[in-house]
Amino acid sequence: MTPRFVIIHNPRSRRNRSGNEHYSMMARRSLGDDFLTPGAPDELVRTVADLARRNVQCIVVDGGDGTLSDVLSAVHCHYRPDSLPAIAVLPSGNTNLIAGDVGFGLRGMEALSRLNRLAAGGDMRRNIRRRRGLVVSWSDPQRLPVVGMFHGGAAFRRGIELAHQPAILDRYSHEMAVIVTLGSSIAHLLSRRFRQEWMQGDQVALTVEGTPRRSGPCFLFLATTLQKLPHGVWPFWQGHDSHDDGIWYLDVAGSPPRLTGAVLSLLRGRVPAWLRRNAAYDSGCARRIRLEMKEDFVLDGEVLDSGPDGVTYLSVTPPIDFIQA
Repeated sequence: MTPRFVIIHNPRSRRNRSGNEHYSMMARRSLGDDFLTPGAPDELVRTVADLARRNVQCIVVDGGDGTLSDVLSAVHCHYRPDSLPAIAVLPSGNTNLIAGDVGFGLRGMEALSRLNRLAAGGDMRRNIRRRRGLVVSWSDPQRLPVVGMFHGGAAFRRGIELAHQPAILDRYSHEMAVIVTLGSSIAHLLSRRFRQEWMQGDQVALTVEGTPRRSGPCFLFLATTLQKLPHGVWPFWQGHDSHDDGIWYLDVAGSPPRLTGAVLSLLRGRVPAWLRRNAAYDSGCARRIRLEMKEDFVLDGEVLDSGPDGVTYLSVTPPIDFIQA
């Protein structure tokens, strides 16, 4: 019999590492073998492959952004594009950026009780938010694509690498780590020693929908299929040739003019006319993007390499239903 839902539980996620014994016991009692705790990444892939064979149509992900990315990547590999499962995201990780837009809204015993009530009513998809996953693929056809929802390079990667230092990651919650990282990043920009390196950025060649956009130093590159970020931040805007059902992207050239004013505006979700007209700042929404950059990039909090030739492709999955409480 196909279960009404399964839970993929990551016991190593920050918020699952303590105080969840009662929840885990009750979830296992309620779901039996459908309360899943895969260990290594290959075990998680085999788990999702089995769910696809069983045609399980609701997967609850109890972990952070990294766990969700692993699940979405396995779903992309093993489920048919016209039969994707609904996903419920319980924000239990060190990074829960995605849950701020499409999260279930509850976790622990509250989430389990609500999920059981939804299942008993026979309509797990009664309240959903629909988003696309962001697919990253490499020029090497032997390398499997990965799926996430938030991509960042250049200054964003440098900031994440600061945040992943044990002195920050082990001492602070994710929210405080972000604040500490922001302070460290600002200090690096103010430091004469690091300012030139950070401002100049990485060499990037960007092609959007088959049309070359820019090639040269890149201070910051961001891309997402989310439609909301925390605290009202939204550093994207719609170009004249873009639409709103794909990958939102922001490309900021190296050593950009009026950076302080641009940052203050974009952090408040505002895009003044001067910024839209300035060639150093480019944004839009597309279904396919080609990036050529030698440096690593970040997908949902995890640092990944760009491959030997530095060529990666960003595309989108079919729409995915994210269940709301």
